[in-house]
This record gives sequence, C-alpha cells and structure tokens, in this order.
Amino acid sequence: MKREFYEPQQAAELLHCSESWLRTGAATCEFPHLKWGKGKIVFTDEHLEEIAKSREVLPHPLTTPHQRLIGSRADARARYS
Repeated sequence: MKREFYEPQQAAELLHCSESWLRTGAATCEFPHLKWGKGKIVFTDEHLEEIAKSREVLPHPLTTPHQRLIGSRADARARYS
C-alpha cells in the first residue's frame, strides 16, 4: 500500500490555507480525514483533492463573462433578453 499521509500543518501548506481552517473543517466533519490514536487528524492525497474540489466555484450557466447579474429582477431580465 503506497499512500501519503499529511498532518494538518503539511496539508494546509499544500492547500495554501490556514491550519486552523483545515482543523475546524475536519472537526465539524465538513472535510474528509482520518483519525489516528487519540484523535490525531491526518489527511491523504484523496482527502486533499476532495477538499479542493468542494471549494471549486463554477460559472453560473445564465451568465457570460461580461454579464453581471444581481438579484431576482436581473435574473428575469436575462431570461427575456
């Protein structure tokens, strides 16, 4: 079994985020992780990929790169233009 394990500090460096943000996400079960022994948190490559993917922001299908829509009236105007 060839698997990399990262402690929160190492994982935070790889994800370019704070260690506390990562620990909080793991503690609230928002982020996938493993627990060793008496609650030591560790992450795998797969966990880090899942965390990064969960934070991905995709463009809204009704907008174009030069169009900015705010609020429900703008959405209605976009549908009829």
